[in-house]
Amino acid sequence: MTYIIAEPCLDVKDTACVEVCPVDCIHPMKNEAEAFGQARLLYIDPVECIDCGACEPVCPVEAIFEEAAVPDKWKDYIKINADYYKKSE
Repeated sequence: MTYIIAEPCLDVKDTACVEVCPVDCIHPMKNEAEAFGQARLLYIDPVECIDCGACEPVCPVEAIFEEAAVPDKWKDYIKINADYYKKSE
């Protein structure tokens, strides 16, 4: 299982989650200037995520959920997150 970033992150892109991630699986990072500028939210790499949960409690907009716990109204963000990483393969 992985974590998903959902709608509350839209156009916010607070990077507190990036700073605590031990495996750097949340992108785009601020140092990825072009991608960071174009993205409307951050995404968690479902392959790289180690399910540690460090990102969830630091999110100031409460946008991060375990995949199984994503609220129904934001379930489409599971696919949006996965699609982001499919495009970068």
